Amino acid sequence: MSREYPIVAITGSSGAGTTTVRRTFERMFARENLHAAFVDGDAFHRYTREELARISREEPERMDELSHFAVEANLLDELDALFQEYGEQGKGTYRHYIHAEDKHMIEAGQQVGTFTEWQPLPSGTDLLFYEGLHGGLVSAEHDIARHVDLLIGVAPTINLEWIQKIDRDIKMRGHSQEAVIDTILGRMNDYMHYIQPQFSRTHINFQRVPTVDTSNPFEVQDIPTDAESFVVIRFRDYTKVDFPYLLAMIPDAFMSRPHTLVVPGARMSLAMDLILGPLMRHLLDQRRFR
Repeated sequence: MSREYPIVAITGSSGAGTTTVRRTFERMFARENLHAAFVDGDAFHRYTREELARISREEPERMDELSHFAVEANLLDELDALFQEYGEQGKGTYRHYIHAEDKHMIEAGQQVGTFTEWQPLPSGTDLLFYEGLHGGLVSAEHDIARHVDLLIGVAPTINLEWIQKIDRDIKMRGHSQEAVIDTILGRMNDYMHYIQPQFSRTHINFQRVPTVDTSNPFEVQDIPTDAESFVVIRFRDYTKVDFPYLLAMIPDAFMSRPHTLVVPGARMSLAMDLILGPLMRHLLDQRRFR
């Protein structure tokens, strides 16, 4: 773990809602006048969309090992090297994966499913912020989690996670419902081996729990709103958390276990600000003078 060059990582499955947490941090960085280097985990996929399509046609037996969750389908040596270099020197190399929602990049001539060129991180940043699938990964070959100063998990209940992914991939990425469901089912083994174990290593987990029926996530339906959910927040080191303060500041919040705070879904942004703001300030206060 680094104190001079902190690394914050948000880890969660595809469709989990990690972008919601990222936006909270972006507002916090703007408010505190912090300059963050943003890194997207999708940038460390090994293959472009066209390369995966070719492998599917020519070597279909390989597709079981090439879900985006799998170690084999990602450049984890490069991710590990980036975290190590940033933690030691505040530098590193990154790129960007083009999604259908990256309109400005597509208008500039980039193709969906491809990568930008590798380039140096911006200089003079206060911290590195990673959002992706493998921020807390530990495998036989890699230990990404060891580099991270603040590791946050976003893990809605599984049916809600699938509903969110289906809705996003249909509306924003142009996939068919059948194709998204096939992707979810095809990744299940990798999800259990590479994604779920990370949530036992996180410092904090945010889990949205719907209060409406999501029994069949593969039936087309609206995503439950914030008002139709609670957020379960689990702290690994809860002895340092000021729970009386959080309970006083967040209306209708309550404790379900000594390490677990539950807040109404509509209060999630407020809870994140109150919890994550002091943690960020503590991380940055510990940096050595550069």
